[in-house]
Amino acid sequence: MSVDMSQRGETSEGAPGAAADQQKKKMKTIYIVYLIAALDITWMFLQFSVTPYLAKKLGFDTLWFGYLQTMVGIIQLLGGPMFGRFADLFGARVALSLACASTIVFFLLLAIADHPAMLFIHKIPTVFMHVLPASQMVVADLSEPEKRADALSKLGLCFGVGMIAGSTLGGHLNTRYGEAFTACFGAVGSTFSLLLVLKFIPKTTKAQTPRANTESENKRKSIFNVGEIIRLTKFPGVTATFLVKIVAGLPSGIFQVMFSIIALDIFKLQPEQNGYLMAYFGIVQMVIQGGVIGRLTARYSESSLLLLSIGVSSLVGLAQAYMQNVFHFCLTVIPMMFSLSVFNVITDSMLTKSVPSSDTGTMLGLCSSVQSLLRTVGPTAGGFLYVNYGVSSLGLIQFVVNIVVFVYLLLRRPKKLAEQKE
Repeated sequence: MSVDMSQRGETSEGAPGAAADQQKKKMKTIYIVYLIAALDITWMFLQFSVTPYLAKKLGFDTLWFGYLQTMVGIIQLLGGPMFGRFADLFGARVALSLACASTIVFFLLLAIADHPAMLFIHKIPTVFMHVLPASQMVVADLSEPEKRADALSKLGLCFGVGMIAGSTLGGHLNTRYGEAFTACFGAVGSTFSLLLVLKFIPKTTKAQTPRANTESENKRKSIFNVGEIIRLTKFPGVTATFLVKIVAGLPSGIFQVMFSIIALDIFKLQPEQNGYLMAYFGIVQMVIQGGVIGRLTARYSESSLLLLSIGVSSLVGLAQAYMQNVFHFCLTVIPMMFSLSVFNVITDSMLTKSVPSSDTGTMLGLCSSVQSLLRTVGPTAGGFLYVNYGVSSLGLIQFVVNIVVFVYLLLRRPKKLAEQKE
């Protein structure tokens, strides 16, 4: 009997200990993913300090720069869902390795770009450059559902860190050493990110047990099966949330795409000054993502926060329509970053909770494709509005569209609450 009791005691003590160790491993992986995401955003904003000015040197006008941005949107629109499914099937390490390796190639091509055609060619690797969605997948897999929005918001904190570091560093490097050196620096940084992935990220972060080999092989053949991706839109609430994400996000997406042109033509900012402004964006986003969103999600429902973000976004559009200089724009940055951060975190959290955990990568790939869709439509629509109606038209459209979506969600909310009670 004493032996049985001791064995039971070891089991009861060992189980919590094993669970604690498992939780520590999960948190270590999440922290490494946060670091990888922060570095990737740093290299991305480093690139933002190169491309607009290099394009101008190579003779690009506003229209052709819009075509360049549209090409990136189309490539990532097609690649996002497929990459997400690839991540679900082959695991986090392989997916993140592919994304980081593509970023290295991207920067190397940018470094040797000396002709307008090369600027288009260097965008081709963006089809696999989905480090942030892959990072979101890992965090969604390893975090509890009730804490998912807060965990995803911390990736936004990483975004702020990367925005500050990348914009400031890119502005200084571009000003002092030129575009080619800055691009090479980005390639070296991306290589370091790849080494972190290979060293610290596990092969898979899914909770499900491994499937049979035959079934795995059949599933791998379905990576490019559009039907398997569309299947996710049939889960309850997914289609409605996607429509809101697209419609309400389109006007602000247009403004973001056109901001580099506004900074050059309206605000007359030099590369270093533009870097400081982007760093200011990053500081605001860090405060919001790190200290605000977690507290809001703990106190208020996701549907209420979605309404709040859309309402604030409409007011931001109205303010941007009447801004006259960079100081006026800086005043709108705080509510703008708040609405964008809350909107993106809440919609991503709602969508990943609507599907099985085995499909979170594919769902986040679809979410990234929404952003790519906005970048695809944004440059063409934004260029047309900017050239024909001025910068104020961008803000007015954001105001009108978000007010309409806000009223729609407000009227739909009582019906949704009644359905949930039933």
